[in-house]
Amino acid sequence: MNRNTLRLGYCTGAWLVTTALATFGPQFIWHDNTLLTASAIFINLAIGLATILANKHHLQSLDEMQQKIQLEAMALSLGVGFVCGLSYSLLDQSNLMAADAEISHLILLMGLTYLAGTVIGNRRYG
Repeated sequence: MNRNTLRLGYCTGAWLVTTALATFGPQFIWHDNTLLTASAIFINLAIGLATILANKHHLQSLDEMQQKIQLEAMALSLGVGFVCGLSYSLLDQSNLMAADAEISHLILLMGLTYLAGTVIGNRRYG
């Protein structure tokens, strides 16, 4: 495994941990302390930005075929996220669905779309 892949893995893991901390910390660890919550969110944002840069470096280290597969999967995920996300939000705003629109649903859809895009791309080109 190359250095860029390891860096991306570490950044992604750190981002996941800080996301969980920012989500559950106020309720279970520091009991709604505003300063600690804001700090956890800021740290999560900073590590998220580092993860984006690590992903960029990782993509640049891939061969042209893998870059093409990743680009197509990301484009598909972004497109599905925009189109379905806007429709989902409009359904919520117009009260045509019983539940509230949740960002977690959109993130799950985009993640599954990205996964499907990489599998399809690897089968098509690999």
